[in-house]
Amino acid sequence: MSIASIIKLASSTGSRDDCLRLRESTERKTEMTALAKSKQRCTTARHPVSFSMPMCLWRKGTSAFRYPPFLVVFLLLLVVSAGISQPTQTRSDNAYTIQLNANMVILSVTVLDGHNMPVSGLSKDNIQVYEDGVLQQITNFSHDDIPVTAGILVDNSGSMGPKRDDVIAAAVAFARSSNPLDQMFVVNFNDRVSFGLPSGLPFTARPGQLQQALSGITAIGQTSLYDGIAAALEHLKQGRHDKNVLILISDGGDNASKLNLGQVLNMAKHSPAIIYAIGIFDEQDSDQNPGVLKKFAKETGGQAFFPESSSDVTSICEEIARDIRSQYTLTYTPVDTSRNGGYRAIDVKARAPGRWHLSVRTRAGYFVPLNIPNGASNGARP
Repeated sequence: MSIASIIKLASSTGSRDDCLRLRESTERKTEMTALAKSKQRCTTARHPVSFSMPMCLWRKGTSAFRYPPFLVVFLLLLVVSAGISQPTQTRSDNAYTIQLNANMVILSVTVLDGHNMPVSGLSKDNIQVYEDGVLQQITNFSHDDIPVTAGILVDNSGSMGPKRDDVIAAAVAFARSSNPLDQMFVVNFNDRVSFGLPSGLPFTARPGQLQQALSGITAIGQTSLYDGIAAALEHLKQGRHDKNVLILISDGGDNASKLNLGQVLNMAKHSPAIIYAIGIFDEQDSDQNPGVLKKFAKETGGQAFFPESSSDVTSICEEIARDIRSQYTLTYTPVDTSRNGGYRAIDVKARAPGRWHLSVRTRAGYFVPLNIPNGASNGARP
């Protein structure tokens, strides 16, 4: 049907304005149809700017139409600016990942001087690693501030009630002193174990979210310390960083766990996690057990702290954050390549000219994995 016929039909049933609107709409549809058909005759022109720009010509009857140059430039700039205004984060974690084969062992090592201060500036020639008494050859060595996956475990049993404000402030101070790329989570434990962050949020790097995660539980009931540590060790497996850390704040006592000390200590020995323990004691609490905190720290290469007051916990957490960020990371391929699932003791020594009484803190050993396929990408991470 022609435009004239459509208008004639509409004029018999509608107003003049209706007819005009119908005509304009029909003309636009006709022009769009002509534009679609003209795509076969589209050619490319060059616009005199510093880059080549396609310009499509199309014909309607005997007249030529083209997109105005200024319109083409405007549209192109609009696309470019849209891309700039919404950048995507493409940072790769490869900068922090040591490429391993199946036989390599990764160690985090803290070197201290005679004043118990961290020592920097060492090379792999200053470090010797012994596994079951046999000297090993270090293959990779770095002193970079690599991000970690870290869990903060807080005892929320009844005896911890008066100390909660100090503990929460300390945990937030730890987060603020840590690498901004760290992944963190919270485990609260008393009669039962719970994760502090909202469901669907396994990790965070925001101190405010950690503060909320620590504040959402009442200090009451008994202590399931071992179950809390076990839950945290399992949760670390969801993290993306090779280096794992747990900060444990408790009195070391346990009177409500389903798991026992031996079971959870064995889990810690199989895990790459470094455990730092902070013992806060109540003189009236008969369940306190500083020996348990020392044992977890020693076996995993961490450290145990026993402040005189809960108000000192903040400075300790800041010290722990500095310790984590100042550690050396090294790898070696064991001389003994057997895979019998046994435990191997590790001893690391540091020597450097002009530096005396150097001491080293790292984990006591690791369990050799069983049945690792040749060419697997993950090394042993004691």
